[in-house]
Amino acid sequence: MSGLALIAQALGAAVTGSDRADSAYADRLRERGIEPIRGHRAENVPRGAEVVYSTAVPPENPERRSAERELHRSDLLAEIARLRRCLAVTGTHGKTTTAAMAVHALRGAGLDPAYVVGGELRTTGLNADWGRGEWIVVEADESDRSLLALDPEIAVLTNAELDHHATYASRLELEATFRQFVARAAAGAVVWDRPALRALCPLDAVPYDAPDPVLTPGGSRFAWRGREVRLAVPGAHNAVNAAGALTAAALAGAEPAAAVAALADFRGARRRLERLGETAAGAVVYDDYAHHPTEVAATIAAARTLAPRRLLAVFQPHLFSRTRELAGGFGRALAAADRVVVLDVYPARERAADFPGVDGRMVAARAADAGSTPVAWFPGFAPARAFLQATARAGDLCLVMGAGDVDGLARSLLVPP
Repeated sequence: MSGLALIAQALGAAVTGSDRADSAYADRLRERGIEPIRGHRAENVPRGAEVVYSTAVPPENPERRSAERELHRSDLLAEIARLRRCLAVTGTHGKTTTAAMAVHALRGAGLDPAYVVGGELRTTGLNADWGRGEWIVVEADESDRSLLALDPEIAVLTNAELDHHATYASRLELEATFRQFVARAAAGAVVWDRPALRALCPLDAVPYDAPDPVLTPGGSRFAWRGREVRLAVPGAHNAVNAAGALTAAALAGAEPAAAVAALADFRGARRRLERLGETAAGAVVYDDYAHHPTEVAATIAAARTLAPRRLLAVFQPHLFSRTRELAGGFGRALAAADRVVVLDVYPARERAADFPGVDGRMVAARAADAGSTPVAWFPGFAPARAFLQATARAGDLCLVMGAGDVDGLARSLLVPP
């Protein structure tokens, strides 16, 4: 939503907005003269304004109820995307990083795209910009099927796993949505080279992969189209993300050598294995948006390449529906850490009353059952913070994961600047 606000302003709109709480993006908006209002009230809506809302905002919201005109965020994104040639990245995992890498590669090749992605690029400090080139790079969100509002010229499919159980009754429904989306790509689809994924794409889809990457604490290197790609971000999953971004950028007209060279100084996106700082005891704190078992496993594996003395994994489950369905997978993924801390569920748009018996303890119990890793469960941030401050030592890596507000806990562990 903050990215759409920035683009709307760049296109000449007067922009206001509100949220139920302050977020890390608020400062970026204020720097550009957009003051986010805290709390939702009918009087926040200027007369004659078009109200843009996300799926998380219900119809009974007072600002939606008072709107003369309203538009779902996906429809606004689609309107914006139609102003440029659109490169859209979809998939269950890796959308933000792959899209951010594509932006970085296109910028490095001199194409200066517009973009709207789900995390701030560390190189620009922004999650959206209008650019001066002919392309726009966007994330195509499958969580609420809003990706189907887009008609991309190039579509990238990173993977397909059932993650949003309130939207899709089965994996087949999810796959049908992805199949419908990639079929719309006028210039072609780009897809991770896996049989199940290629089966969702047209026969002329361009496959990508990063086989046998060399992983080091400083990043990775792998071969792509006869060139050596070097990354400064860790993890095998980021090598695959980079291969997808490079393949899409090349299809968009980027000179391959320039795109490869550009990715060498890609520093990641905010909340994607982001190094925040150190605790008073000298433990390093990283923050990541991982909220699916595959993402948690990949992030823990990537953190292992940084060679910590111990890896402490802190996880906040996101959505009751996801926690209920995937608790076992989360437990198995977390058991790969040396210590595990599980918090209660971040509900987002869901209500605990609709999911009796579902809480973070489900994940903690499954993690304890999955191996010999010590597991702690805390329903609140305060006891978790006290435990981590007493436990984490110099040489440890404290990896805080989740799509909710758990990054606030991560930052509270740091020595003040």
